[in-house]
Amino acid sequence: MDSEPELGDAQRRHWRDTYSAHPGMYGEEPSAPAVHAAEAFRAAGSEDVLELGAGHGRDTLYFARKGFTVQATDFSTTGLEQLRKAAREQGVSDRVTTTVHDVRDPLPLEDASVDAVFAHMLLCMALSTKEIHALVGEVRRVLRPGGVFVYTVRHTGDAHYGTGTARGDDIFEHGGFAVHFFPRDLVDALADGWTLEEVHSFEEGELPRRLWRVTQSLPR
Repeated sequence: MDSEPELGDAQRRHWRDTYSAHPGMYGEEPSAPAVHAAEAFRAAGSEDVLELGAGHGRDTLYFARKGFTVQATDFSTTGLEQLRKAAREQGVSDRVTTTVHDVRDPLPLEDASVDAVFAHMLLCMALSTKEIHALVGEVRRVLRPGGVFVYTVRHTGDAHYGTGTARGDDIFEHGGFAVHFFPRDLVDALADGWTLEEVHSFEEGELPRRLWRVTQSLPR
């Protein structure tokens, strides 16, 4: 794989520039995985949610409107600025906090401090397999017993897999965006010690992108 810090830093700059050039690039409506996650979190009795890779916040804001307290993290200060502005405009800023954070570093939360974690296409960014395992370990650390983790990833059945610029470790770059495409055995490995509730296949976007929505929970 290309030098991990160099690739990660290049992606940080690319996302910053993209959010600056295209404010609210994903629109205001929540993603379909966020709608599912809100139902799963409510069913589990969750009250507070950590969203990793929140971007400009369409899903964070949806969770807040649904009554959850949300901690939103992203490595883009530009995206989080847009999120905070939208939270004020929608009257939910009292339920939203933001933190600039790179998921290659330990999560800035105490052990067993949140009820639920959501990450839409964050785990399949320019992260090595080792970094992904470390991140899921951090998610496990900050979740309370019985906590729910919902994440989505593009997988090796996606049309872009194996094309574009190869960066090693199943990472391929298209149009400046680097994606780690997940094989099924990686999903299973990340669920070790968890209850794997569901691996749901779905499509999104123009290509279309092919993804898995994974729901897993910790024992109580």
